[in-house]
Amino acid sequence: MYAVIMAGGRGARFWPRSREKKPKHLLDIVSDRTIIRETVDRILPMIPPENVLVVTGESHAEELIRQLPEIPKENILIEPVGRNTAPCIGLAALHIRRKTPDAVMLVLPSDHLIRDEKRFRKVLNAAATVARRADFLVTVGIRPTGPETGYGYIEQGREQDAVDGETVYEVRSVREKPDLAQAQALLAQGGFSWNSGMFIWRVSAILKAIEQWLPDLYDGLQQIDTALETAHEAAVVAEVYRQTRSVSIDYGVMEKARNTLVIPGDFGWSDVGSWDALWEVSARDEQGNAVRGEAIAVASRNCLVHSPGKTVALVGVEDLIIVETDDALLVCKRGRSQEVRKVVERLETEHRHERL
Repeated sequence: MYAVIMAGGRGARFWPRSREKKPKHLLDIVSDRTIIRETVDRILPMIPPENVLVVTGESHAEELIRQLPEIPKENILIEPVGRNTAPCIGLAALHIRRKTPDAVMLVLPSDHLIRDEKRFRKVLNAAATVARRADFLVTVGIRPTGPETGYGYIEQGREQDAVDGETVYEVRSVREKPDLAQAQALLAQGGFSWNSGMFIWRVSAILKAIEQWLPDLYDGLQQIDTALETAHEAAVVAEVYRQTRSVSIDYGVMEKARNTLVIPGDFGWSDVGSWDALWEVSARDEQGNAVRGEAIAVASRNCLVHSPGKTVALVGVEDLIIVETDDALLVCKRGRSQEVRKVVERLETEHRHERL
């Protein structure tokens, strides 16, 4: 069994802590460990370091090698440009197939929070057992806690299998991120889970699915495959990626395939996608304030303070997000942190790259 950790992205919603060279997964915003370190640590009890691959961009590779010294350097796969998850997964599958053609491949995002790691591994092992039996494409579904518009949704069908107390279901449909009214309707209908972005399948199964549903990508992967472990590998990968369209594995394969299964994952999951989400999962004092660093709160409630370098004093305020770095300060109304990306867009427009 192999694990592929997708470590791309910019993490614009966590500005000013996240920057182009240090996106969310390279930061220690959830605990004293970085998020990528936590991600790797939780799978090492089931997968040895030599079977862990990390797919990333060139600007992040050096930092990943530093943070993950037990992962072989050749297992840090560099994409010349981001093209969403389907090319990323296809590239990793080629490398795994070279080593172990019949391997089961776990695909995991690099930046999620998992509270119950033991149960997390139990669910993945059950999914891997099912994936070994046939060409199933298995995903992990998260029980919704509300009408969230930031996630895709998976409609659960009839029971297909049960392994070690974990039930696996057929997938009836995969839905793109809905608007609020659609999300409310899906929850009212029942039988839907959030799409966690985690996948389990045999290497041969996903490459076969890419060949069927994304033939243009498959052709490019075939070109890369012939160049692997040669002097031309980097040049061929760069040329193929230049011509490859950006497409997610959800849209490109999972929405179309008929051999998809879902296993419920009830293990304290969060994608920690914004400063608001960080407040939700953080320990809070009696006034609802979540503090990283030092803060003095006077008559202040339900705030998030992330300030390792300075003491922050709050007086008579509520529902604020305050994030301090050496060169920037963010003050944001809680509930609007998704709009932090607009700050990043403004900095890009004004060519203030020193703040990016």
